[in-house]
Amino acid sequence: MLAHNEQQAMAAATATATETASTTASVATTGLSTSNSNASQVTKTAAHLHVDPVAQLKSGLQSSASSIHTIASNHTHGSHHSITHSHHSHHSHQGHHNSHYPQQSHPGIHHKAYHPDPELLYHDTGIDYNHVLMNRNASVAKLYEDALRYEEGTIISSAGALVTSSGKKTGRSPKDKRIVDETTTSEDIWWGPVNTKLSEHAFLINHERAVDYLNTRERLYVFDGYAGWDTKYRIKIRVVCARAYHCLFMRNMLIRPTEEELEDYGEPDFTILNAGAFPANRYTTGMTSTTSVAINFKRHEMVILGTEYAGEMKKGVFTIMHYLMPKAGVLSLHSSANQGEDLGDVTLFFGLSGTGKTTLSADPRRHLIGDDEHCWSDTGVFNIEGGCYAKCIDLSEEKEPEIFGAIRFGSVLENVVLDEDTRQVDYKDNSLTENTRCAYPIEYIPNALIPCMAGHPKNIIMLTCDAFGVLPPVSRLTPAQAMYHFISGFTAKMAGTEDGVTEPEATFSACFGQPFLVLHPTQYATMLAQKIQEHKVDVWLINTGWTGGAYGKTGKRISLKYSRAIIDAIHSGELKKAEYQTYPVFGLEIPRAIEGIPEDVLNPALAWKGGAEEGEFSQTVRRLAELFNENFAKYQDQASADVIAAGPKI
Repeated sequence: MLAHNEQQAMAAATATATETASTTASVATTGLSTSNSNASQVTKTAAHLHVDPVAQLKSGLQSSASSIHTIASNHTHGSHHSITHSHHSHHSHQGHHNSHYPQQSHPGIHHKAYHPDPELLYHDTGIDYNHVLMNRNASVAKLYEDALRYEEGTIISSAGALVTSSGKKTGRSPKDKRIVDETTTSEDIWWGPVNTKLSEHAFLINHERAVDYLNTRERLYVFDGYAGWDTKYRIKIRVVCARAYHCLFMRNMLIRPTEEELEDYGEPDFTILNAGAFPANRYTTGMTSTTSVAINFKRHEMVILGTEYAGEMKKGVFTIMHYLMPKAGVLSLHSSANQGEDLGDVTLFFGLSGTGKTTLSADPRRHLIGDDEHCWSDTGVFNIEGGCYAKCIDLSEEKEPEIFGAIRFGSVLENVVLDEDTRQVDYKDNSLTENTRCAYPIEYIPNALIPCMAGHPKNIIMLTCDAFGVLPPVSRLTPAQAMYHFISGFTAKMAGTEDGVTEPEATFSACFGQPFLVLHPTQYATMLAQKIQEHKVDVWLINTGWTGGAYGKTGKRISLKYSRAIIDAIHSGELKKAEYQTYPVFGLEIPRAIEGIPEDVLNPALAWKGGAEEGEFSQTVRRLAELFNENFAKYQDQASADVIAAGPKI
């Protein structure tokens, strides 16, 4: 929330800020166009020349940065001392700052003499650094202080976490996401409902609107971090925002640089300008509301307007990686990952919301590599993030002790309800939103693998929650079937979860992460199939949904203990040695027996026998198969014959 006097200050500063922002944005556009054109050419020829597009991209950015710096130094004067590292010893702002917000300087605080060149660090954003008090990579304690002092409704929970509000938006706004349509990337992007086009001109309007807003703030926060634990492929991400909450969130979610890395950080590969408290102009071409989340691959920028939901930044970085990594021959995946005591025992878990991805990958006997975003390179898998973003609705210490224990000082709790006196969080309360969340550093998980990197997967588990009750609890997939189900990304909505949903509805999300894809789904699937075959990975489809009937009728949810037993059998090697039979219509191989699991649980046809819906089983199987085929029809033009043949046969 914005303080009242900050809102008053905005109008007074806009005229000056606009002129400054326009000039600097123009300089940045000129300087970056050449480098990105070169990067595009490198991308197109990389497969033939065996060069690293990511490294070439960074090289081009650094080259253009020096030329921009030469121009920018003539534009910005006297700002060398306007940035301090994680503190407020800023003499030119002291009086102005204290006139609104009295500050207390603790006599025991030692102020670091750290004064990087602001022109070199921040030239590409258009921010007026003579006016703004800048906090770069501030400490957790400093961000707590500012959030509590300046952001309305921010408090500390009894566990020590920072409790914040994201305002009106408590989830992502996929309908307001845009990708800039420009010459260097347009031919590569999978245009459609997921990636909606935005003109370069409209993006520049949004960019300047964000810069104008940020220039009116009395303080800004900059966090420089990394995406990707593998140093060969990691990219440098800079976040510029007006809320301490947003900075702390990204401090948790990105990989935090060491002091030495920060000193040598240089230019970012991508910059996120978060002006989420300020609306987009609805009359700008391409806008559908006052919210806009736009990514420009040519300018290497992301601009956020009209939403303060922090998850937009996290998923924006994921979208960026979904474009850059495949260009470097690295597969980006919406998955969790863990590793057993054996270094070669790595498992990837794919799954949409509600399938059990987080729950089933959290295993006290295995090390957590990451909970949501990973890449698979020629040397193995690595986490993209430096933290976790866990759902908190109905969270309990008994059910998920690792996540519960991670909610402490340094963690960010979003949109939760807590007791006014005790400050204890009521995780069952969904009065603000069902999407209550907590962001925390991955090292808060006791069995996390640091650094978050491992070898090639031994197993891949695709999770689905079938509310129709006809998919087996576990199936072994061929490489072609793996591609088919990866592209399909099936799960189901249950009746009552949304208005108007009165019976199970099939939901298909390509690659188990369609909202974040940039390239066509078949490109990711082809890379996955190649890696599965090269490394002889076993792929499994696990249904954590219903059996014995459909949801809301006679069906029952597959017991979590059975799902865990199946995964244990996969990790022990028992399932690899099991005897299999073919499940009709879908052509899936299902085990005849697993120790500790009844036979009628393993085979849905047996589970439906004797039930009130027994006569509807074949009809329900056929109905679901038709839905699969209808969904896959839109990918057939770019899918191979063996993948198309791997689907259900009616």
